[in-house]
Amino acid sequence: MDRTKPFAASITGVARYLPEGRLTNADLEKMVDTSDEWIRTRTGIRERRILGDGKGTSYMASRAVQKLLEEKDVDPASIDLIIVATVTPDMVYPATACLVQNEVGATKAWGFDLSAACAGFLFALVTGGQFIVSGAHKRVVVVGADKMSAVVDYEDRNTCILFGDGAGAVLLEPNEEGYGILDFVTQVDGAGGEYLYQPGGGSLHPATHETVDKKMHYVHQDGARVLKFATTCMAAASAEVLKRNGLTGDDVALLVPHQANKRIIDATVRRMKLPQDRVIINIDKYANTTCGTIPIALSEAAEEGRITRGDNVVLATAGGGFAWGSALVRWAY
Repeated sequence: MDRTKPFAASITGVARYLPEGRLTNADLEKMVDTSDEWIRTRTGIRERRILGDGKGTSYMASRAVQKLLEEKDVDPASIDLIIVATVTPDMVYPATACLVQNEVGATKAWGFDLSAACAGFLFALVTGGQFIVSGAHKRVVVVGADKMSAVVDYEDRNTCILFGDGAGAVLLEPNEEGYGILDFVTQVDGAGGEYLYQPGGGSLHPATHETVDKKMHYVHQDGARVLKFATTCMAAASAEVLKRNGLTGDDVALLVPHQANKRIIDATVRRMKLPQDRVIINIDKYANTTCGTIPIALSEAAEEGRITRGDNVVLATAGGGFAWGSALVRWAY
């Protein structure tokens, strides 16, 4: 690689892994006081995938990476770096990235986890991109994966309907033709942390009988606050990244938004003035897989031929932290 020439961090491959287990709205009707109609009209979700007991986030992440490398015919030993975006690591340490590195045989790679709630994959993607554009690495794998079923209280109807399990992975490589991550907008506001969080399990509230009894190891959120924040910020970030690059919705081939709630996605589409056929929505099938939503949707879009070489693709996300952002990508394959 000639480091004297400018180049972009290009997405050259993408793959996904979804568990076979399904939890439908009809199943949830038997578990909590809710209904299929109530869930669908407020969130757009029909069902979600569940990994089940005995397997952690690294299981899904590894399979997504293995599929990615097989499809691209890439030697695992040629990978320089693995970044795993997740809020549900197998354990506090070692990092899930270390477990994935070992499982896929990436013997020469180093890696780390990145935690930014639902914004994690986007943040990890732009972070991984810096190792490419700096010339430090030639091949970076970025994974978004979460086993949200492990931290959801299935007696809380306000949160258990929202989440599912899944993983997606992308390969980043240098590109001298201008295809890749062109620009990004990223932001956090820690003042919003009290509205979406998991209070137990960290150094402030380590696991005790009391924290377990108080259900502190589950997702806690103020749904109305989070909805208002995400609806505003995800749309604003997407509009900003277009404006900064002199583009409009007419220049965008596809919007790949975080799949948290269909109402949030619809607001972003309106702000960008996009027709509905230029946004991918799969929340109905998978619910909110947190860090997995964008790479899973990106994988489906590529597989279905909805994006081709040279297309402008916008990624957009918002989540706990508060954290949010958008990225403009020129598709490379």
